[in-house]
Amino acid sequence: MGKNQWVSPRGDKWAVHGEGNDRDTALYNTQAEAAARAKEIATNQHSEVIIQRPNGQIRSNDSYGNDPLPPRDTEH
Repeated sequence: MGKNQWVSPRGDKWAVHGEGNDRDTALYNTQAEAAARAKEIATNQHSEVIIQRPNGQIRSNDSYGNDPLPPRDTEH
């Protein structure tokens, strides 16, 4: 299982970065673009995507790996 991918605000941009990494993987103009890229990486690495709000709170958390306890949410 790879590193969880975070989508975080960076000024007026949105960053994708692996959990625990000091450097961002990429910067995007919109949260949607960053989330799409994070999903691609997480699907490839069988990890999770954590998306933050502009104020830093966690907005959503989705798993793209082999989750032994799949979520029962109706978000997606």
